[in-house]
Amino acid sequence: MQVKSLTPILNVSDMDQSFEWFEKLGWAKAWEWGEPVSFGGIRSGECQIFLCHDAQGGRGRGSASTTFGPGGDSISDKGVWMTLWVDDVDEVYRQCLVQHIEITWSPTDMPWNVREMHLRHPDGHVFRVSSAK
Repeated sequence: MQVKSLTPILNVSDMDQSFEWFEKLGWAKAWEWGEPVSFGGIRSGECQIFLCHDAQGGRGRGSASTTFGPGGDSISDKGVWMTLWVDDVDEVYRQCLVQHIEITWSPTDMPWNVREMHLRHPDGHVFRVSSAK
């Protein structure tokens, strides 16, 4: 098999809230479908993610406020985990602070040679925002 593209699908509880959350990160709504809207897509450059209202996968926030480190919990969130590769993790961190996006792991130089931070979507999906060191 030769894969040409990959599009994750996130189960979300509120389509409008999810579109708005991703727009705060700089993603754009690519399309929406249904009345009321039950499926849609967001895009950043060549990357896209589909959003599905109340279907196609799991979701759910864990109780821990951090996803790594002391007191952190990397398994209680029931949503999807994925890594977003960016040029500057610290710039994304500053943008998230301004936009009041939940940060569950501050920018840290990790032993696997990346600088990484974590964000949590309101439905428990965790995004590891990373750049190569």
